[in-house]
Amino acid sequence: MRPNLPAILSYFVSLLVPLALIGTALRILLTPIYFNIEYRMPYFPVDEYGMTQQERLKWAPYAVEYLTSGADISYLGNLKFEDGQPLYNERELSHMADVKNVVLGALGVWTISLILLSVLAILATRGQWIPDYINGLRRGGMWMIGLAAALGLVAGVGILLNPNVFWQFFTLFHQVFFTGDSWLFYYSDTLIRLFPIRFWQDAFLWAAILALGGGAGLAFGLRSSPFPKNQ
Repeated sequence: MRPNLPAILSYFVSLLVPLALIGTALRILLTPIYFNIEYRMPYFPVDEYGMTQQERLKWAPYAVEYLTSGADISYLGNLKFEDGQPLYNERELSHMADVKNVVLGALGVWTISLILLSVLAILATRGQWIPDYINGLRRGGMWMIGLAAALGLVAGVGILLNPNVFWQFFTLFHQVFFTGDSWLFYYSDTLIRLFPIRFWQDAFLWAAILALGGGAGLAFGLRSSPFPKNQ
């Protein structure tokens, strides 16, 4: 192997680490664990239009299942309240279809990053450049700490000090990944009643915490490998 190739691949490993860690955090949040805990928090805002905690726990799983499965939008479109009214209006359904594309794209990047990290680990073992690989993991962990700290700061300031800080970040996020104002809804719409802004503030904060933990584990938990570097 060329002398500088392990160093180049080491930096590639570093780039993959944040993608893998953020994707892992996203996948954890896209499980029933998150919303089951979040809805039961004493500070979680009540729905001024009357949706109870039990109703949120009833309807939220359908949204998560839609986003992480192969179901089409009719899976949500067929849902109805007890009075026969559709759970989601057409604007909400259109946005959820867009959200699914973003989520599946993000999970696809996550999967690819894990595969590439695994392949590079095998190549590093066979090519005897494990120290470079580990250095890449450590470096990527440090980068992840910086990114997670920034994300956590935005979410934390939005929760504790100034809600406008998080709202500006939330707006920018949607402007990057969605077109127009398709993500804006009335407070009476089901998506807002199920997932108010506090839900997303905490989601970003927990994503930052999970990614930070993974980054710290890689940055400070890895030790030198017994494999010699390839000369």
